[in-house]
Amino acid sequence: MDNKLNFWTRIDKLIASHEVIIDRPKGSTHPIYPEIVYPLDYGYLEGTSSSDGNEIDVWQGSMTAKTCVAVVCTVDMLKSDAEIKLLVGCNNDEMDIITRFHNDYDYQSGILIKRNEFDSDMHLSSSV
Repeated sequence: MDNKLNFWTRIDKLIASHEVIIDRPKGSTHPIYPEIVYPLDYGYLEGTSSSDGNEIDVWQGSMTAKTCVAVVCTVDMLKSDAEIKLLVGCNNDEMDIITRFHNDYDYQSGILIKRNEFDSDMHLSSSV
């Protein structure tokens, strides 16, 4: 198995084996910075750990398949950290929204790394 496929397979195993907790639903505000409004459901994988000492962050999209379709690598100058955020079940429009969200503030930047649709035999379909 090549490294890229192995990465996505392991991410999918993390998602399958840990509950996604949405603690910041779409439209809610950040608990410290009320000017930040979450454009999609945002939360974490319960029982995991990330570089900031908290759980791994997750953006939850509208697609029915709960597969990781991309990751966003972020740098936050306020927190002096860099971390990865998983995009689960997000369509292309939602991925664009998340990318803009992580680049709309002067103190943070993010890049999206999209999963190649051929890396998975799972079919991603939008829910209506």
